Amino acid sequence: MRIDFYNSLSTVRTLKRNKMRSFLTSLGIIIGISSVIIIMSVGDGAQSLVINQVRGIGSDLIAILPGASDDEGPPASAMGINITTLVYDDLLAVKNQVDGVEAIAPYVRGTAVASYQNKKIDTSFLGTTSEYMNVETNAEVVQGHFITPEEDEQVARVTVLGSKVAEELFGNLDPIGERIKVDKESFRVIGVMKERGASGFQDQDNQIFISKATAQKLMLGINYISFARARANPDIDVRYIIDQIKGVIRDQHNIENPEEDDFSVRSSEEALDLLTSVTDGLNYFLALVAAISLLVGGIGIMNIMLVSVSESTKEIGLRKAVGATKGDISAHFLVQTLILTLLGGIIGVIAGAFVSFIISLVVNYLGYEWDYIVSFFSIFLSLSFAVLVGLVFGWYPARKAAKLNPIEALRYE
Repeated sequence: MRIDFYNSLSTVRTLKRNKMRSFLTSLGIIIGISSVIIIMSVGDGAQSLVINQVRGIGSDLIAILPGASDDEGPPASAMGINITTLVYDDLLAVKNQVDGVEAIAPYVRGTAVASYQNKKIDTSFLGTTSEYMNVETNAEVVQGHFITPEEDEQVARVTVLGSKVAEELFGNLDPIGERIKVDKESFRVIGVMKERGASGFQDQDNQIFISKATAQKLMLGINYISFARARANPDIDVRYIIDQIKGVIRDQHNIENPEEDDFSVRSSEEALDLLTSVTDGLNYFLALVAAISLLVGGIGIMNIMLVSVSESTKEIGLRKAVGATKGDISAHFLVQTLILTLLGGIIGVIAGAFVSFIISLVVNYLGYEWDYIVSFFSIFLSLSFAVLVGLVFGWYPARKAAKLNPIEALRYE
């Protein structure tokens, strides 16, 4: 089979004669390629969002989570499973026994409706202690003060508002000293946090802060914590500190075999590596799912090419009668298929990149640190797959055209 200039020129003329049909034939490829580009770009953008947030909190932050995990996977609590194995006494033991831990704070999360007079806002509450301000590097109170050490263990009806909650409920009014309702409970406002933006997919400004004891006993009726964060001494190897923390909690839980751990301890760097591997795997899986639409587009192209062979039967017979070989005929239809798929792939890449850019603009406008990424690998993968689809689904129509008997083809009506 040879692909000469005449074949290519004849193929282009054929496609130009049927512009609308050519476009509709390529539409499946366009949609499939653009879907792959969008999914991989959104996946990379979401990954950059999480990575930027993890890097922003520093490499000396250690997370302590309930639920066991292996080195390659997240703990069960990170998958939305409610685990109750971590309690505040575990954190006190860590603080008292591990020298490398400079601060450690519990986190008890829940959702609620905060209201003031006739204004309401759906928000989340975070039960914690005064240590929170020493753990979170970007936490700052701009009005009033944060929860005090005296209030840590009290069911204190005081709250610190995130900047968005304060703005929604009070506008330009001074909220300090005012009382708001969180669900049905009354709280006195003692502080307002500085605007912080989003952390991952959590809007840090749309939350209120209450004491850990208040969240557990008054709001949720529990005695465990959701998770904890510890700030490590930067002069000490974080891996050594993690090992020490694990040893203390094992003693607290009467665990002798590390394989029986009912908790997980991770540094921010370890979490970053884990998140990257998980999101990479998810990206490729979603891209593979999107690529299935390319197979559907390939089947559509094969059907149209079979119709094209049928419509060109007399032309095929005439070309064979004047000396065209089977390779010439086969090349004509195979090139036609490849041009359709390649053009569809290029349009799909452009469309996918444009939609991905719009998505990044919208997400950044909403206040999230989202990078616009369309990798060379995703473009190369998409176009390569488009060409492969063209070769696979163009082979049968091209072979059928090449096998036509010239005499019977000339008689075809």
